[in-house]
Amino acid sequence: MAAPAYPRWFHPCLLLVWLLIGMGLRLTNLTAKSPWTDEFSTLVFSLGNSFLPVPLNQPIAIDALLQPLQPQSGATIQDVLTHLFSESNHPPLYFVLTHLWLKLFPTQADLVSLWGARSLAAIFGAISIPAIYGLSWLAFRSRLVSHLAAAFMAISPYGIFLAQEARHYTLAILWVIASLACLVVATHHIQKRTQLPIWLVLAWIGINALGVATHYFFVLTLVTEAVVLTFLACQQWRPKNRSPRTQITNEDDINSPSPHHPTSFLSPPWKRIYAVAIGTLMAGIVWIPAFLHNAYGDKLTNWIQGDRIGIAWISPIFQAMAAWITMISLLPVESPEIPVVIASGLVMIIFFIWAIPILFNGFRTQLEKPQSRMITQVFAGVVVAAIALFFCFTYFLGIDLTRGARYNFVYFPAVVVLIGASLAISWNTLQEKIVRWGVTGKMSVIIIWVMGFLSAITVVCNLGYQKYYRPDLFVELIQNTSKVPVLIATTQKTHVQIGEMMGVAREFKFHNSHSLSAKFLLAHKDKKTNASNTLQNALKTLPRPLDLWLVNFHADEPEAIKNCVSDTQTLPPVNGYKYKIYHCNS
Repeated sequence: MAAPAYPRWFHPCLLLVWLLIGMGLRLTNLTAKSPWTDEFSTLVFSLGNSFLPVPLNQPIAIDALLQPLQPQSGATIQDVLTHLFSESNHPPLYFVLTHLWLKLFPTQADLVSLWGARSLAAIFGAISIPAIYGLSWLAFRSRLVSHLAAAFMAISPYGIFLAQEARHYTLAILWVIASLACLVVATHHIQKRTQLPIWLVLAWIGINALGVATHYFFVLTLVTEAVVLTFLACQQWRPKNRSPRTQITNEDDINSPSPHHPTSFLSPPWKRIYAVAIGTLMAGIVWIPAFLHNAYGDKLTNWIQGDRIGIAWISPIFQAMAAWITMISLLPVESPEIPVVIASGLVMIIFFIWAIPILFNGFRTQLEKPQSRMITQVFAGVVVAAIALFFCFTYFLGIDLTRGARYNFVYFPAVVVLIGASLAISWNTLQEKIVRWGVTGKMSVIIIWVMGFLSAITVVCNLGYQKYYRPDLFVELIQNTSKVPVLIATTQKTHVQIGEMMGVAREFKFHNSHSLSAKFLLAHKDKKTNASNTLQNALKTLPRPLDLWLVNFHADEPEAIKNCVSDTQTLPPVNGYKYKIYHCNS
């Protein structure tokens, strides 16, 4: 059945529709969620500021804690690099771009614009829609696959979650897409046994260099590409002890310019693929000194490290599955209403029981088609290799990458392309043919897309992929509980804890409807400093009455609070803030 003929303007206009939908979703309620500690790192370092001037071991006012969020007219890119390399463990490209971008936006109460910072990530996320369209077209030469991939990139709840944070993941996704595009072109040359053009070699090295300069975990994408290339090499270099009939019908030989073409490890296009590997390695090595000599590196990654006891051995499996599911669907499972949570969970279970066979059937069909078999294997190889890497890090190296759903950016574009390719099979199925549970092919694709769209609304309405920290709820709790001045005390090791308190201070600054007086104590904790003594001394200097809120306070409680009345049992928990409250009247 011939594909319908469309006017030349149809495909660009349809792609524009996906772009507008994706951009609209990413910009909706962009500042409705409070920033969390990782975003504060982006804001502070991108301004060219430092966390170090924040006073420790003494009660400080809100403005003193928020001072690093104030733009400085004289700050330069060199300041960004200096503070980032000395206080963080991330490469600088995104922070430099954010530094330049933030200059376009006015301050809010003398603080950096949160909308401005998040909008850059949202824009990069929207650009991934036409980018995934281009990657899909390059891979499958199908407008249908390309449009379906772009449509699902536009409404993916996982993609929108990343795009609504002031972080570098959406830019990294663009580099992943670009690098996979180079892999696709290289795959075609491997099939034909032709030399890679120089422009592709240089572009691939440059893209990989920019990817590593955006996020170190981009290296995982490069490893998956190396695994796929190794697989292709093994296929091409395997012994050719076959009958003449087998040789004629083999896909590799059909695409070979000559039946006697050499297949050694120095044959085209492998020599230039090695050049790409060497160039990429050199581009990545330059960051090793900065990564290894960062004093905060181990402290900042403690949250994904640790020993496994009991159920912790299987929790990574469920954490990984949760991230995979949300690439397609996420209903309001984080709603405060229990009936909504239960109903959402049941609908998602029924939906995936119905949808997974459709996706699998499409994937299997693409593997059976000679013209799409190898390229489908390439994208599937990237996904499988990435997942295997995640579990190797988790179970053999003790670094649980499954705890951070955002790290799945390293293979997310490959998943979207496979979804587009799989659903293209259903879309092309004759309307009269029943696909699953009485639903025809085109209708099944529409239902899956609508489910994704509803999931996108779930994310932008903060009913899914909620922030790990909820300072908005915590400040509301403080205002409803305390009627006297408060001291909010925490133990501090790195700027992560400063970011936790910045979230609370920012909420006080913008939403303190009761004009409650609040001070903060960042009690530094290490082998030389006793945080309990620091809090003890601070309490001696503050007048009474006073409400003491111990928040994520990982030290012994001082003697001074024995005269205070605890009032914690009846209060609700708050994400990211484990607290105790003491009413001190004397």
